[in-house]
Parts: sequence; structure tokens; C-alpha cells
Amino acid sequence: MRRVLPAVLALPVLLVLPGCGIRATTVPVDVGAAPSRVSCDTPVQPGGVQGFRATVELVCGSELVGVERVIPVPEKKPVRDPMTLVVQALLEALERTPSAEERDAGFTTGVPAGLTAGPPREGDPAGTVRLSRKPEDLPPVALSQLVCTLAGSEAVSAGPGPVILGGPDTDPPRAWECTEAVRTRPESVPTLGEIVRPTAVPSEGASPSPKRP
Repeated sequence: MRRVLPAVLALPVLLVLPGCGIRATTVPVDVGAAPSRVSCDTPVQPGGVQGFRATVELVCGSELVGVERVIPVPEKKPVRDPMTLVVQALLEALERTPSAEERDAGFTTGVPAGLTAGPPREGDPAGTVRLSRKPEDLPPVALSQLVCTLAGSEAVSAGPGPVILGGPDTDPPRAWECTEAVRTRPESVPTLGEIVRPTAVPSEGASPSPKRP
């Protein structure tokens, strides 16, 4: 009886195992390769490209990462305004599909193709960039890429501060800032920026109002 008791105690264990819902199989299951982390290493840009040097913000590992490039000047120059021409060149760089080396490093872009830049309208604050689409209608990631790219461009932004964007209509332009939160979570950028009104500047030669005696 002493030898039989251990076998009896082990019996419930054998009965419980089949009830776990997992059946043994001899068929190999291919679950693919183990996921790997992207490197986000910026590849060396090829030489011989005519243009200006700038940093464009691409998406890598769900964050914005600056990639230094030589940006070619657009062949078709729809406007003569120098700042608008630079913005158009940056837009085309953001719209362009990353190179094979950049894709291998994990870089993507969310900026839709066909987006164009135009000069500010009369009455817009200084530095306003008018786009062919309303900024708030862009995908949040694309808006984040655009704001941070323009904020880092010396030709567009005079220094730290918001980027002022407007759409093709007469709606007042709005301001967005490239904060650390926008860079680390580009999908959470506020789609509606703060409305910016032009600052009233007194005209030169205007005489002050006469004082009453």
C-alpha cells in the first residue's frame, strides 16, 4: 500500500493537464522573426546635389528624428517670395519617400503628396506660411513634421518660437510650437493652434492726438 499511494496522488495532476486547452502538435509553427528595434541612424547623403542644407523631421520609432539633407530648389517656381520658395522645397523633401537606406534605418514620413506653400495674405502676421490645405486638416503626424521642420529652418524661422500657418481660405492663421512633447509623440499635436492676429503698428509720421487744454 505504501508503494501505490504516490501513484494515486499523482493521478489528479495527469487529469488536469489535458484541460488547459493546449493540444500537443508535431507540426512546426512559423511565427516569423523576432521583432527588432530600428536603428534610426541617419545615412550619409550623396554628394553632388545642388541646393541648400537643412534638417527635415522624419518619423522613426514613433518619434520625430531630424535628418540632415541637401534640399534641391524646386524646378517650378510658382512664387518669387524667397521664404515661400524655401518652404516649398522643404515640403517636397518631407513628401518624398525616404531612400532605401533611410527606410532600412526605420524612417518614414506622413506628409501627404501635393501639399504646396503660398505667400501670406494681406493682413497676415509676419512670417505666415499659407498652405494649399488647412493645417488642421492634415494628419497630426504630418502637421508635427511640418511644424518642427519649419521651426528648425533659419530661412523660415527667425529663432525659437511658434510657426504660423494658414490655409488657402481667409481664415486667420494659427500658431504651433515644436515642443519636446510634439517630437516624442507627434500623433498628439493639437490640430488647432492659437489664432494669431497681426500687431497693429502706428504709421510713420502720424501726429499724436492734440491734448485738450
